[in-house]
Amino acid sequence: MDRSSFEKLVENALTRLPRRFKQKINNISIEVEDSPSREVLQEMGIERGTLFGLYQGVPLPAREWNYGNVLPDRIVIYQRPIELAAQSPEEIEEIVLETVIHEIGHYFGFDDDELYRMEDEKRKDGG
Repeated sequence: MDRSSFEKLVENALTRLPRRFKQKINNISIEVEDSPSREVLQEMGIERGTLFGLYQGVPLPAREWNYGNVLPDRIVIYQRPIELAAQSPEEIEEIVLETVIHEIGHYFGFDDDELYRMEDEKRKDGG
């Protein structure tokens, strides 16, 4: 898939967020890169496995009264690992949506365990 089409999937995923969350997102950059660097994988402690996305910043609940005048938080969605994991264009779109939601979850202060638990519950409920 070309970069422009992939970026459109990311944009579409953002539009699917509930309004109550979209309204609270502020000062954040969402970017697409080919793949995570070795340095990023090492920092994340990933020796095996795949990284689809990464949140870098200060989650909302961790911000104190004097938080401000800072560079935007950053979310990176990694195109190549998602394409390699997917079996179809529809599955690419599904993984992008799940990844964007997962990384936005970090922005709102959820850790990986909480997010994986919510994702598992959603799957069990058929959603």
